[in-house]
Amino acid sequence: MKTYWKNYIDGSWVDGGAGRVDVINPGTGEKLAEHALANASDVDRAVMAAQRVHLSGALCDLRPVERGRMVQAMGRYLLDHIEDIAPVLTLEQGKPLWESRIEVEGAARYFEYYGNQAETVEGRSIPLGKNYFDFTTYEPFGVSAQIIPWNYPVEMTARSLSAALATGNSCVIKSPELTPLTNAWFAQAAEAVGLPAGAVNILCGWGHEAGAALCAHPQVNQIVFTGSVATGVSIATAAAQNVVPCVLELGGKSAAIVHDDADLEAFENDLRWGIFFNAGQVCSAMSRVIVHDSIHDELVDRMVGVANSLSLKPGIDQAAFGPTMGAMVSEAQRDRAVGMICAAQEEGAGIAAGGHKANIPGAFLEPTVLTDVLPEMSIAQEEVFGPVVSVLKFSTDGEAIQIANGTPFGLVGGVFTRDLDRATSAARQLRAGQVFVNEWYAGGVETPFGGFGKSGYGREKGREALWNYVQTKNIAIKLQD
Repeated sequence: MKTYWKNYIDGSWVDGGAGRVDVINPGTGEKLAEHALANASDVDRAVMAAQRVHLSGALCDLRPVERGRMVQAMGRYLLDHIEDIAPVLTLEQGKPLWESRIEVEGAARYFEYYGNQAETVEGRSIPLGKNYFDFTTYEPFGVSAQIIPWNYPVEMTARSLSAALATGNSCVIKSPELTPLTNAWFAQAAEAVGLPAGAVNILCGWGHEAGAALCAHPQVNQIVFTGSVATGVSIATAAAQNVVPCVLELGGKSAAIVHDDADLEAFENDLRWGIFFNAGQVCSAMSRVIVHDSIHDELVDRMVGVANSLSLKPGIDQAAFGPTMGAMVSEAQRDRAVGMICAAQEEGAGIAAGGHKANIPGAFLEPTVLTDVLPEMSIAQEEVFGPVVSVLKFSTDGEAIQIANGTPFGLVGGVFTRDLDRATSAARQLRAGQVFVNEWYAGGVETPFGGFGKSGYGREKGREALWNYVQTKNIAIKLQD
């Protein structure tokens, strides 16, 4: 483990004008390393380097298959270095080592998928009569600014970077202050596959300084952000000043509706992945379970069993896949979640499992199941972003949909039932960008992902994500008689 990590601007590793930030290992609470902090001047150099590459045509003038092959090669680079990346990811973020390996593999998959898609971005011919030839083309926006969240720093960077490069954009990535270290491998991958200096720039900095400078920069042409609603509003406001399009993925309060004919044994596995994977620090986490009152008690017992089966210890000691959970990303995030649990108790919720800080060093929170939760309670309306699931009851299908749709968010939702008519009816009615039926997180890189309401706008993943990074040009030609 290096003790000091630098930013990557215009093909060089550089210090930051804003000093350094300590990176803490949440599994122990101890200092892990220091990372350079960028200021507005650093941001300007990165953006101008990216713009130079774009204007040169070094990426956008390539035949798409050539660009796609470089993007695919970046994914292979990540897989080739997974044994180096995964431990650093675990140490800076807190997740079990086996989860980190899954994240790196998922990141590589984005490069594989969008590298393959590079050749498929095609225009169309529009008939205007015999005297005209009219057609459309898609052109990259130019400089893509990408602000990465701390919960999946490798996979979320890969998600936007791969699609942007595949469509011919150059990129400036602001890595998260809590988990900035693993982004270094994207710079190394860019060099290894032959991308020109300035095509990929990676810097760490405070949101109010580097992040604000990046979003307001007049030469940034498109912004991608994943994070809180409040920060998303600030970014969209800054982008509007320059009339720059954004893709905003702002989290959720996603609900799983469990009907009385659901396979409860299978649901236990969905719960494990849905709320306790990555210690619940997932924007699309199964944070609410809306269960038919006839099976409420049985399901709660099963949920408690899942929560109590998970062992907590530093992620670096969890190499093998199994019933384990790592630390949250920081003690501040853990304490915020504990505060929300306490507030829920004051409003009348009960604790069926967990609910407390773990009695070990590090930012650990016991896997928590809350019962007697009512739709209007804060815990049922606000995102915890931790291993905390709220259980609510329903008696009719209409009531379940009403509860599920009763928050400002609309990222994902789920329906668990053997009745296909009931499932499809619910899928149509749920106010969410993605609906899972009988398996939480069904789908993959190929399936579009994004929210309704305060969960943001734009779509990541799938072919739909490609349109975030290109703009349509129409060319109309008057032919000579």
